[in-house]
Amino acid sequence: MSFDFQNLCVAVFAEEKTEEIVSEIYRFSGIPLVAMRDVESSIAAVTDRMMAGKVDVMLCLSADAVSQAFNYASKQDQLESIRDVLRRIVIGSMDTDTTDALQKFSISSDFDSNRLQAPDLIAAVARICNHLVLKKQSAVDAGIDTTCWRRTDMVWPLVEDRHNSYEESAFLKACRGEPVDYTPIWLMRQAGRYQREYHHLRSSAGGFLDLCKTPELAAEVTLMATERLGVDAAIIFSDILPILQPMGFDLEYLTGTGPVIHNPLTLHSPVDQIPEVDVQALSYVYEAIRMTRRALPPAIPLIGFSGAPFTLAAYAIEGGASRNYQQTKLMMYDDPGTWHAFMAKLARGVTAYLNEQIAAGAQTVQLFDSWVGCLSPDDYREFVMPYASYIFSHLTPNVPAIHFGTGTGALLKLMQEAGGTVIGIDWRVDLSDARSRLGYETPVQGNLDPLILFASRKEIEKRAKEILHKAEGRAGHIFNLGHGILPGTPEDSVAALIDVVHEYRM
Repeated sequence: MSFDFQNLCVAVFAEEKTEEIVSEIYRFSGIPLVAMRDVESSIAAVTDRMMAGKVDVMLCLSADAVSQAFNYASKQDQLESIRDVLRRIVIGSMDTDTTDALQKFSISSDFDSNRLQAPDLIAAVARICNHLVLKKQSAVDAGIDTTCWRRTDMVWPLVEDRHNSYEESAFLKACRGEPVDYTPIWLMRQAGRYQREYHHLRSSAGGFLDLCKTPELAAEVTLMATERLGVDAAIIFSDILPILQPMGFDLEYLTGTGPVIHNPLTLHSPVDQIPEVDVQALSYVYEAIRMTRRALPPAIPLIGFSGAPFTLAAYAIEGGASRNYQQTKLMMYDDPGTWHAFMAKLARGVTAYLNEQIAAGAQTVQLFDSWVGCLSPDDYREFVMPYASYIFSHLTPNVPAIHFGTGTGALLKLMQEAGGTVIGIDWRVDLSDARSRLGYETPVQGNLDPLILFASRKEIEKRAKEILHKAEGRAGHIFNLGHGILPGTPEDSVAALIDVVHEYRM
């Protein structure tokens, strides 16, 4: 592991076996550490180092050790001095109890872990340590109180080359088909149910839809995942279906069932009575984008997104998940007038929605057509392609757009014809075959099977390298999964995948 900070030092707060922990971590990472051996000598030694600016990270492995140390500091009238110094020091917490112990002294952790072993925590912090230290110091220099803060409190300096910073990012260069030093990676559903911190934020919101509609929390979830994983792009936390609500559809997310539309569209429905999408009814998404963009480092682009007209229509017609899309296809075949009128209305709404996200600060947008793989090429050409083409031809110019679908191996050339700067491919398609069919001048995104992340680290590394090898080092490849991260995915496995991709060189 390498760091930009030459004098990086970590202070360790642990209740017992401190020497063994310090020795183990040092062997693992090569980082010098200051151990909290006992309360009195530890406070004195570490405080001196902190006051001298010789500690960059404070690693808290025990709630009891934290409480003992800060209680002692309080009795010695040193708590305020230490708290002032901690404003510039990155704080990593081992578990929820340790985080709670810090919060009792009005101190926020910058990195929380659900791991059980100290080396795993130091490895996780080490992956993004440069970013965390720079973020903390930049915040203090900008006058932000970091003793008890959230990720959304961060506002990066508005430097003159801010625009160029993200334009020159590996992700956007790959979107444009330009050469990059390494393969950029981001992951669909990189913020979600597999993360412990996500569940905490969701419970504080009251439910999934409430979380999506609370800009502060949606931004926090977005930033948490981006920062924690060290990916090359952020994607705003939201969902594809709330755009149906301003059209009058009664949407509910049921535990164990998923999204349900209680008033589905039926054959020969009067589509002219369905209102156009009022994009201002989705202003909570734009506010979350604005908050996230301010708090993201200038070099990390932000992705906005929407469901594609076919997938949105299928949800609205089926009323929820479907295996065979019977009602959707019946409307296409037996009531094409209703189908085309509804799809045209959806296409106009999606276009306006994506353009509002771009105006709010998204540097890229992705169109999710998650269900379109159920169609034949002929059906896609007749019933879907005109509306996808409308969207891509009416988006804000010079903003990369990713066109993604699942089960679309037979539709790739048609999707390319419909539009999009980047074509997303799922795991059912061989990457080499997809690139040869699309032409190497077309950037692609993909395409590891999400289930591989449940396998061993050795297998994850093997499968990721196979995809990278098939990319042949050609420009225009963004690594991603073939669909979103699944619930229950080990977070360590996600981090391992990102490390493999970033370290790979042809």
